[in-house]
Amino acid sequence: MINGWLMLPAWALFGTLVAFYAATAAVIAWLAMASPVSGWIKSFTGVVAPFIAAVSVLFSLLTGFLAGDIADRNRQAWRAVNGEASAIVMLNTLSLAAASDMSAIRGELKTYADSVLKDEWPVMAEGRRAPATGAALRELLRHAADPAIARDAGQTAATALLGAVIRIRDARAERLALASDQTNDIKWLTVLALGIVTQIAVALVHLDKPRAKLAAMAVFTAGAIIALGLVALQEYPFSGHMRVSPVPIERAAELMSQTG
Repeated sequence: MINGWLMLPAWALFGTLVAFYAATAAVIAWLAMASPVSGWIKSFTGVVAPFIAAVSVLFSLLTGFLAGDIADRNRQAWRAVNGEASAIVMLNTLSLAAASDMSAIRGELKTYADSVLKDEWPVMAEGRRAPATGAALRELLRHAADPAIARDAGQTAATALLGAVIRIRDARAERLALASDQTNDIKWLTVLALGIVTQIAVALVHLDKPRAKLAAMAVFTAGAIIALGLVALQEYPFSGHMRVSPVPIERAAELMSQTG
């Protein structure tokens, strides 16, 4: 349910938030002002204003923690993509500088980079990986670990080449892990529920002042919708509305084409 909402277009995502919190605010206001139990609810009149802070602080803290987690995951995704592109460029440079012919490794590296962009990037938005990209990486790793490289180009060059391939493998693994990460569902449900609890707290403080109650609930609801909507737009680093770009890997692939 949460994943489906987060994957909606921006207008639908905000629209759902508006409808959800407008509905909960309307129900709370109706219960307090016009429902059959409104008289019993009004018997709680006298709850002091500072009470709101007890709930609103929890809502604010959890929203902040959720936003921090999402921002950190996006930073990690950016670093993974740039680290992978950097390792691709490094391996290409090392293969050109090696004393022996490394055209086979460069060809496999180009195949891998092209597969990342054409095969894996589209399906990564769904949390999946491309078998063709994995096969290209295994073939690249197999050739980089060939003992003949140490014999022909020297142990130092062989170690550097293998290290660059391992960096590519590790960066890809981190990129795929971040793309399939869906661990924030419980946090989202908690934050959304605390938003409703905060609306209830606002209503309790203004039980004897209907107009003040409606105004306070409207202001809080608008703020919650704006904050949660903007955070939700950044939830998924590779498939959300503010996604990490494959441009660094595209530039690395272009550089390989230019250098042969």
